[in-house]
Amino acid sequence: MIIGGSSSQKLAANIAHEMDDVLCPLESRKFPDGERYIRIKGDVEEGVIVVQSTGYPQDENLMELFLILKTIRSMGITNIRTVIPYFGYGRQEKRFNPGEAVSADVVCDLIQYAGASEVYSINLHENSICDLFNIPTHNLSAMPTIAQYVADNVDDPVIVAPDKGALGFAQEISNLLNCESDYLEKIRISPEKVETKPKNLDVDGRDVVIIDDIISTGGTIVNACGILKEHGARRIVVSCVHPVLVEDALLKIFAAGAHDVVGTDTLKSEVSNVSVASLVADALKKGF
Repeated sequence: MIIGGSSSQKLAANIAHEMDDVLCPLESRKFPDGERYIRIKGDVEEGVIVVQSTGYPQDENLMELFLILKTIRSMGITNIRTVIPYFGYGRQEKRFNPGEAVSADVVCDLIQYAGASEVYSINLHENSICDLFNIPTHNLSAMPTIAQYVADNVDDPVIVAPDKGALGFAQEISNLLNCESDYLEKIRISPEKVETKPKNLDVDGRDVVIIDDIISTGGTIVNACGILKEHGARRIVVSCVHPVLVEDALLKIFAAGAHDVVGTDTLKSEVSNVSVASLVADALKKGF
């Protein structure tokens, strides 16, 4: 049985379809003061899968997840596999300055306390978040899914990471597609001048696919689009796993010269055109 939280209803339904499993009805609403009401309306049996991303509004989606998990646990169910496609509060998995809250650690503790027996997530901001759990935790990669989209929609692409930190994603996709990959490198020309350009490849006249794990404000991607246009890129497709896209991020990316923007459905957005349902279903079927 699969239960989809408010933030992941369609994805939960697609996973249920992929697994030929039952999708359990869930009633979720707010009281006038903003408190959340949850009711599981199906007959729950042992072996439940809960699907809930914890993106914006993070606090509301996390609280709903805690309520769902604790309710299922109170029904005597102990096998509760929990799919968190986008893991909110995942940016701080360690303390950088004295007195800081390690938010990822707190959230992991609460997920376990609420009743999760196993966790599946997709392209965690830091893989070390898995180590914060005391239950089996799996960090799945959406890059093969994005690679298939690129193969179907872009001819002879160059896969480019907007910075060195995202190079691993670009290399993973390029290895799957047997195409070239690169990243944008900053080169200091003088104390006052920094030049950013592709490190190894000439993108002049070529179709370029930018890949990153998260696009939030879009600033990094806007900068990358501008640089690639300066170097003669013919067509720029922007792709990511988690399309957070706050405020006018999408508009800024298109204004910077992107021809298309695509993300996965780990989060609901108008560019969530690549589904991770098969990826999640396959992982759940394997059971690790």
